[in-house]
Amino acid sequence: MRPETNGFREAISLDGIWYCRADKDGLGHSNGWAKGWSVTDPDSHPIAVPGSWNEQLAEAGLMNFEGPMWYQRQVRIPERAAGADIMLHFGSADYRAEIFCNGQRVGKSGPLMLPFAVDIGAVARPGKIITLVVKVTARLPKHGPMQEVRSEDYVAEGRARDEYWPAVRFDFFPFGGLNRSVHLCLLPKLRIENVTIDTGWSGGKSSLGVSTETKGGSGKLRLLIDGERLDQPFEAGIQARFTPYVQPWSPDNPVLYDCSIELLGETGQVLDRIERRIGFRTLRVEGLQLLLNDQPIILKGFGKHEDTPVHGRGVNLPMLVKDFGLLDWIGANSVRTSHYPYDEAFLDMADERGILVISECFSVNLDFRKISDEDQNAHRSALEAQFARDRHHASVVAWSLSNEPGYLAEPEYGARSGPYWRDLFDYARQLDSSRPMTVANVQYAGNADPAFDYCDFLTINRYHGWYSEPGQLDRASSALTETLDDLAKAHEKPIFISEFGADAVAGMHATIDQMWTEEYQSDLIALYWQIIAEHQNCIGGHVWNFADFRTAQHGRRAVMNRKGVFTRERDPKRSAFTLKKLWGAGT
Repeated sequence: MRPETNGFREAISLDGIWYCRADKDGLGHSNGWAKGWSVTDPDSHPIAVPGSWNEQLAEAGLMNFEGPMWYQRQVRIPERAAGADIMLHFGSADYRAEIFCNGQRVGKSGPLMLPFAVDIGAVARPGKIITLVVKVTARLPKHGPMQEVRSEDYVAEGRARDEYWPAVRFDFFPFGGLNRSVHLCLLPKLRIENVTIDTGWSGGKSSLGVSTETKGGSGKLRLLIDGERLDQPFEAGIQARFTPYVQPWSPDNPVLYDCSIELLGETGQVLDRIERRIGFRTLRVEGLQLLLNDQPIILKGFGKHEDTPVHGRGVNLPMLVKDFGLLDWIGANSVRTSHYPYDEAFLDMADERGILVISECFSVNLDFRKISDEDQNAHRSALEAQFARDRHHASVVAWSLSNEPGYLAEPEYGARSGPYWRDLFDYARQLDSSRPMTVANVQYAGNADPAFDYCDFLTINRYHGWYSEPGQLDRASSALTETLDDLAKAHEKPIFISEFGADAVAGMHATIDQMWTEEYQSDLIALYWQIIAEHQNCIGGHVWNFADFRTAQHGRRAVMNRKGVFTRERDPKRSAFTLKKLWGAGT
């Protein structure tokens, strides 16, 4: 459950300056670091939370460090915690963490890049100070929707020229740390434990479904929209259906309502309350169209990353505000959370600003040479956690279950992935049948991707004119058109181009079609958008990328992937002005 403060719950921010130390020899446990250490030790560093350690501590030699990194801070438990359940809530710990209080292990993280909470009531005492220690590692697990890769794997596979440092399976930097907020939460013993909210709008009518679970006992629940009670109290564990009189949410009218769910005692007194901001809309696929509130819509926007200078992947609220201002300036209406669930503050602002979000699971380049039941079970768990956190957000209009599986063009992908996707899509639709679902296809996996059979709309990443047909816009145009025609003929589904673009170094120019120049990036993007706008199967496209972002070191990257239409600092390149005109936002 998301941390919140009201008359029944309290969320105390633990954000600020912590202390950390790098466990380069793996001796932290044996050296007793779980109990804490003196912050005056020479290998102890102050570190901002939320924030990645990499750029903050680059001068300490930790830019490429993958952990374990041990974090420490002192926390005083308020006297008012007496009689409450005492929890620690982490927005995420990238990528895995163990939690210790006063030297005692109290829990660990769950699915990657998603929230988790641990109960510290057995250790924490009201009015007393605890030593909170968090061991964080940025190494990925061997199994799951996001698999580990090591330097020796590149060598063994004969792909030494493809090696990144630090070794990763994706083209963005593996920022480590407590990148999202940490809270101390005081909760009532008898409380609402889980809430599922589904909203819809069709035929001029709204729909609202609410189901809850309670902890510590049972009780009646009631629902209020903008302070007005709807119907009679309902039971926990049973979905209640309502038809409130509301306006539909859309990019042009992102109207939101305060939704309160209250747990009632035997005499009708309120024992607990959960508060959410919700909007009413429906997005579905019908024929070759994507319909929002029964009206066709074209997606125009970006793939993006949580990546800013110094913060790394850490929450950066000023830059969040800036980014949404730029999305509005350029005329975008949508974003894919490539390639992981973003901090919930992003979704809050998307709700308020009317930006459509394709929420993507942290699953990149899934390798079907080594796929197992363990991988699929972990993939299911990740979807469960992601859907539970994000489904009440009006802005979240579709789920992407993975990005670019079959990236190595391994023959096992075509041979083995069909049953995997069938089962995963079936499970995902059991969790949430209210939104379309897709998988982002990579060019190396080809136009016969087994995932296409189960997608509501086809999602493709294509780089004709960059990774293929480099510098040749005429050939790129022909190749993209042929791809779209082939997919349209084979599947009769809407097609969404979720990635297209070209690197451009800000300030680099040429009078010819020259790669890496601002002109070439701008011309390629304009060419793609013309094809997207004219093809009957296309429901839009997302430029890759919104802004330049840091990558692991590689011979084809000059520190960053420079496909952004804005620099990492958010200065516009020529392509930003081109898109502003193409998307009708003026000159």
